[in-house]
Amino acid sequence: MPVHHSPCTNIIFAPMEKEVVLSGIRPTGFLHLGNYFGAMRNYVRMQDDYNCYFFVANWHSLTTHPDTRELQSSVHRVIAENIACGLDPEKVSLYIQSDVPEIAELYLYLNMLAYKGELEKTVTFKEKVRLQPENVNAGLLTYPVLMASDILIHRALKVPVGKDQEQHLEMARNFAERFNYRYGEVFPMPYAFNFGGDLVRIMGLDGNGKMSKSENQLATLYLADDDESIRKKIMKAKTDQGPAEPNAVKPDYIENLFTLMRLVSGPDTVKKFEDDFNASSSGNCVIRYGDMKKQLAEDMAGFIKPIREKAADIQNNKELLGRIIRQGADKARASASETLKLVRQAVGMNY
Repeated sequence: MPVHHSPCTNIIFAPMEKEVVLSGIRPTGFLHLGNYFGAMRNYVRMQDDYNCYFFVANWHSLTTHPDTRELQSSVHRVIAENIACGLDPEKVSLYIQSDVPEIAELYLYLNMLAYKGELEKTVTFKEKVRLQPENVNAGLLTYPVLMASDILIHRALKVPVGKDQEQHLEMARNFAERFNYRYGEVFPMPYAFNFGGDLVRIMGLDGNGKMSKSENQLATLYLADDDESIRKKIMKAKTDQGPAEPNAVKPDYIENLFTLMRLVSGPDTVKKFEDDFNASSSGNCVIRYGDMKKQLAEDMAGFIKPIREKAADIQNNKELLGRIIRQGADKARASASETLKLVRQAVGMNY
């Protein structure tokens, strides 16, 4: 690593290493607006300040989606949409999980440090067993171990995760601690991280839960939706008769429409409908939800269109897509192989 000498004091300064951030997404559905504002937008901001590894978790998808006929196109779409949202493959390591076999070897070692009882107690495992009782496979049980391998293979410090993944991250820390205790210090302790405090939670347009990659499709705005689909979905969004009194508290499903409008519409537009809502009362409903949804639909279509079109262009350019995938794999494997050398040395597998 090059060092720099101060001409005045002759003190030697070494450049600061960027902290490693890692996140993955399963290719089991279409990316949607919640993915963009809840994750992608922050990833784009992280890529200049951190050493970022973002991957498509195609091995993870096999635990719940064993039919792989559409898997390749789904993987390609996720990569294209990540880039269309602003990720720069020159700045980040954007790769496919299965292109880094070092992850699988680390997964093997960590499985020796994971115990059946603790794996069976994970919330996501119990939920998946309930949802797919006919497909309770070993991969489903050891999902947290593979997730730990994804993180630890790059010795990542910061892992952007939602509430539903916090338990898995804690397990990754446990596995890292056990490895370090048994074999020697190799892994730093990863922790949950999000860029700033401005995380946005976007509900489904029907007011029931959050938007989903694979469920509740008519209430979810996908980054691949065409303009007409966007308009139809928003015009069918749940509303009510209007507030009963001025400056009323908005129900969640109404607040969600305003949240969407704040994200994609101009401030004057948002203020107009905020003022109309606050001036409304029973018998004097100033707010016109139909007009609001029509305006939101046009603004949302304008926001999603360039992302959709850029993603489609990348997907259709097979040469470019292949080059991006190979470049991402090379970057990820360079990091992973360094870690695996340390792991094999610590375990005693360097014969």
